[in-house]
Parts: sequence; structure tokens; C-alpha cells
Amino acid sequence: MLDIRRLSSQDADFSVHFDNLLRQNQSAENDVRHTVETIIKHIREQGDQALLSYTQKFDQLGVTHASDLELSKQQMKDALTKISKEQHQSLQTAAIRIREYAEKQSLQSWSTKDDDGNEMGQVVTALEKVGVYVPGGKAAYPSSVLMNAIPAKVAGVDSIIMVVPTPNGEVNNMVLAAASIAGVDKAFTIGGAQAVAALAYGTETIPKVDKIVGPGNAYVASAKQQVFGTVGIDMIAGPSEVLVICDESANPEWVAMDLFSQAEHDANARAILISTDENFFDQVHQQMELLLKSLDRAAIITDSINNFGAFIKASSLNEAAELSNQIAPEHLELCVAEPKELLKKIRNAGAVFLGHYSPEVFGDYCAGPNHVLPTAGTARFSSPLGVYDFQKRTSVVHCSEQGANKLSPIASTLAHGEGLTAHARSAEYRGK
Repeated sequence: MLDIRRLSSQDADFSVHFDNLLRQNQSAENDVRHTVETIIKHIREQGDQALLSYTQKFDQLGVTHASDLELSKQQMKDALTKISKEQHQSLQTAAIRIREYAEKQSLQSWSTKDDDGNEMGQVVTALEKVGVYVPGGKAAYPSSVLMNAIPAKVAGVDSIIMVVPTPNGEVNNMVLAAASIAGVDKAFTIGGAQAVAALAYGTETIPKVDKIVGPGNAYVASAKQQVFGTVGIDMIAGPSEVLVICDESANPEWVAMDLFSQAEHDANARAILISTDENFFDQVHQQMELLLKSLDRAAIITDSINNFGAFIKASSLNEAAELSNQIAPEHLELCVAEPKELLKKIRNAGAVFLGHYSPEVFGDYCAGPNHVLPTAGTARFSSPLGVYDFQKRTSVVHCSEQGANKLSPIASTLAHGEGLTAHARSAEYRGK
């Protein structure tokens, strides 16, 4: 039975209830952080030995040598023959669309000269090694392999290292097939915080990388947070979110299933519907009750909707957009008659899906834009994963003698003003 909270922007206490909705704590508990700290410490100190121990403990994987954890390129390639023709074609088509979108994102090197012959610019280079974390076992996501590895490959990353747990030796052939299609260079059957630590600090077998990307559970998220600074990370991803804004043109059955499509990810996932029509909520609720019994993950959906979901009545679509900007959702569906007009009002969202025929699920798999998106309100200052996340910008300065003569007194004056005499002298050496 679904018990969905309902809020109205016209209620006197709306702001209190709305703020409480946004502040619901979905972060990892303190005991997760402490457990992860211990795991990271052991990996740093004991390398492969600790990695084997944790893999045996958490994944029940009976391996005695760290080299046994590596999957060869041939194994990834062979997986293409172990999946159905339809699965193979779907992965290939999705990969093509993701790659074509990513190719439009690459940053470019540039330079410019001023009148004195000084040349300034930037050089763009790719990261050397990137680690891609992929959930394994029954919760395997081949789409995440494509979304994380293809932009890295387009950026020119030298080596992409994938880690994917195989609990009880359960290998997901679609994940390996996706890795082959995406161009993953190395793959290891490890997971959890121990895999993140191994990528961050390196072991005798696992290469140390420059950046770690990819989704995971609370332990993986905590580990990424703790190793940040030693390596780069994409983001600290929270539970999945969808916000759907509807007008009278929306189909209540479609909207109900769109809300379910995110709620089935996790009991902590958040699905919110905003509409100007109270009757529309009743129609959607009725469809949700009818549809729920047909879904495999009905229990998870029920927990998600009842604990973190909401129907919010807005006085207008403009107000709906204002509320959306405060939520800053990971996924935003504009199921309205004029979605492009409403899009002009949207400032904060990870990805926006326009109209009745653009469900969020297309973005998850095959539309082209990346499905690694900011969650928990971080779309206020963060962006989707893209090629630019695997590139670095280096500033370049090349001064002529004439240009140095002009810059010297400026730099000297500012340096003396900051009390940095050596800075001033260095500038003065280049002047006349």
C-alpha cells in the first residue's frame, strides 16, 4: 500500500515541510565511515595481501594470488559471444550514441598574443590512468561501463582500469561485453571500499590511477570521499532521484511508471511529482497502485515512495520551476505541453527530459548524454560526467623581451605590496 505525502505550496507551513523533505538524511552512517577507514589503511599498508583477504571475506571469492583477480582483454572480448544478439546490438547502438555525444565535448588547446608579443594560452591533456568502478553480481550495470569508459576513451586517457566485484564467482557477461565495446584496458574482479583504495594507492597488482569514477554503495561512496585529494573522483553520488513536473496533458500511467523507474533503484531513492492539478495526483496514485503489483521490485519501490516520495501542488508551472530549482534534481522530466518554454525557467538539474516521449530511462541507457549525474541537490554547482572530466588544462605563458619590460614594474609593485621581496626582484630582473 502506497502512502505518499502530499504538500501544497499554498499551505501556511509548506516551507517547513518542503525543507524537511529536502533535508532528509540519506548519507552513510558513521560506522560505514569507520569501517572504510580501516579498509583503506589495510590496503595502503598491506597491498595485495589485504586486497585478497577482503575479496575472500566479502565476495567469497576463493583466490590465492592477486594475479587471479585480473580479467584479460580476451575474456572481455569472449563475453560478446556469450550474450544474446539483441543484447550485443543494444550495447553497440548505445555505445555509438554515447560516443557521438561525447565527441562534441572535448576541450581544445588555444593561445593568443597581445600587442607586445606576449603569448598566453592553455594546453589540454588527458589523464593518464582512470579507474572505473562498476557494481557487480546481481546489481550489475553494463550501461555504467559505457557511460564511464567511453568519455574517458574519447578524452584520450592512456589506460582505463575497471574494477567489478564477482561475488561467489558470479561474472556478468554483459558487463564484460560492455567493457570490450568501450575499450577498457584492464579489469579486476574486486569491489567495495577495498577496490577504491587499491585504485587510489596502488598495490603490487592494481595500478594506481589519477581519477576514480563510477557508482557504488555507501561503502564505495565513503571510500571515494576519503581518498579524494590523493586521486580525483567524479562525485559523491547519493541515491537516485527523479522530479516530474506535469500539466493536464500528461498521461498518469506513464508518469506513475516514470516515478517507479527511479524508486526501484534503492529504498532511499527519491521520486517527486509536481503538478498544478490536485485531481492529477489522484489519477497517478490510482495508476501506481494498479501497476505496483506487476513489478519485481515492488517492496523496494514501496519503501522509496512512502519514505522519500512526495506529490507537491504548485500554483503555476512557473512556481513548479522555482521549486524544482530549489530541489536541483538529478533527473527532471517536464511532462508538459510546452516543455521548451518551461526549460527556460530551469536553472538547476543534472539532466532534463522534455515532453511526454522523453522518459528518464532513455537517458539511463541510450539517448547519448551521460547518466552519471549530480545528486542530493549538487546540481546547483555540479555537472554531468563528460569528456572534460578526463582532461586537464595547463596554463602557458611565453613573454617577449618587450612584453617583460612592461609587465615587470606591474608585477614588482604588486609583489612589494604583498611583502614578497623575492617575487619583486624576480620580476625586476626581466625589466629595464
